[in-house]
Amino acid sequence: MHKKIHYHDTDCGGVVYYANYLKYFEEARTEFMLEKGVDLRQLSKQGVLFAVKSTEVEYKAPAHYGDDLLIRTDITKIKNVTLEFDQSAEKEGKVLVTAKTKVVCIDKDFRPSPILKEVIECLNK
Repeated sequence: MHKKIHYHDTDCGGVVYYANYLKYFEEARTEFMLEKGVDLRQLSKQGVLFAVKSTEVEYKAPAHYGDDLLIRTDITKIKNVTLEFDQSAEKEGKVLVTAKTKVVCIDKDFRPSPILKEVIECLNK
């Protein structure tokens, strides 16, 4: 996924505010799932939700106002109720930020729930 950095993404020094990378990674995970055939909005209507359980972020170099970033997303592990993602934000081939995020499948009452077989099949394609 490509992300153009706008003025509102940055601090007073024109550097991307660190917490915004979490939004970029969330957007990229949503797009990744959609590209794999998993529509999170449709699943939510069925009471199947995904929530971030944990994330570990490493900031290596800053992005700036006007930059065009490539946000890469890969699933590294699929378990009964969790998905694990590796993500990176890159500019011109240079990795600026990396993240490891664990997402848990939950039901409408926010209790852990097994990931649907159809979802796992789509993600394994």
